[in-house]
Amino acid sequence: MSDEIAKNSMPEGTEKTMADFADELDASFKKIHTGDIVTGTVVGVSETEVLLDLGTYTEGRISKQDLSNDPSFNLLTEVHNGDEITATVIRTDKRNGQLVLSRKEANNSLAWEKFNALKEDRTVFPVTITEAVKSGVLTKVDGFRAFIPASRLTDSFVENLDEWVGKTVDVTVIDVNEEKKSLVLSGREAARAKAAEAKKTKISRCKVGTVMEGRVESIMPYGAFVALSNGLTGLVHVSQISKKRVANPASVLQEGQEVTVKIIALKDGKISLSMKEVEKEEAPDDEVPEYKNSDELTTTLGDLFKGLNL
Repeated sequence: MSDEIAKNSMPEGTEKTMADFADELDASFKKIHTGDIVTGTVVGVSETEVLLDLGTYTEGRISKQDLSNDPSFNLLTEVHNGDEITATVIRTDKRNGQLVLSRKEANNSLAWEKFNALKEDRTVFPVTITEAVKSGVLTKVDGFRAFIPASRLTDSFVENLDEWVGKTVDVTVIDVNEEKKSLVLSGREAARAKAAEAKKTKISRCKVGTVMEGRVESIMPYGAFVALSNGLTGLVHVSQISKKRVANPASVLQEGQEVTVKIIALKDGKISLSMKEVEKEEAPDDEVPEYKNSDELTTTLGDLFKGLNL
């Protein structure tokens, strides 16, 4: 009966089973070693250190310098009782048995784990360029310096790296080396994906039969690529250049030439164009006018010699 009274007197949602008490007891005797990463609840804050309840046989202590790199960091205003902090065990203080912890070291360790996970998952995330160097640009990820090679900054050649300082770009992690504290990023893949998505959206708005203006971008033996006014590029196959036979596209077209084209097909993200579909009607060079016999044409040989004095 007393157990039932005790049970009924406990606030709803705070009941503990024997299994809960057993888990807490096991945790209290858990051995913690130097280098372990632990998480505890703040139970005390002063101007110089923070005390953590680790749920074990002893408390943890983090000094201000092991909590933050920011010299203006104020423990009394930034940290509160009940907060949870994850830190690395540095050593045991033999005077009081407390564990000396460092949140900065834990953050370092966890950060490199995070970087490896970002690389593995090919996660795309934004960074802001902070500095241009000889072969690329620098940025920071979770407080760590990261390098982006010039060739991997975007999906096209970058001539002036200084123009990128202060800009935000989407990147992926391509190399992680915790031992050398090296983190290399790339913006090329994200830029290509973004361009492909933009192209897909533009193509979805195109319609077969639309007549557009364009400029010849490049000429190949099989046809010409034309940059359209909507920012897309399509192919005019050699058979679609003219109603007259064209053996070599370069013989009738030149790069930079303005042309009028018609969209004749959209397939697999590609645009097929035609110039002959919008070509003005003209008689072919080899066309011979048709001759019609007429009854009015009755001139005889006698008529031709009439009036001549032989």
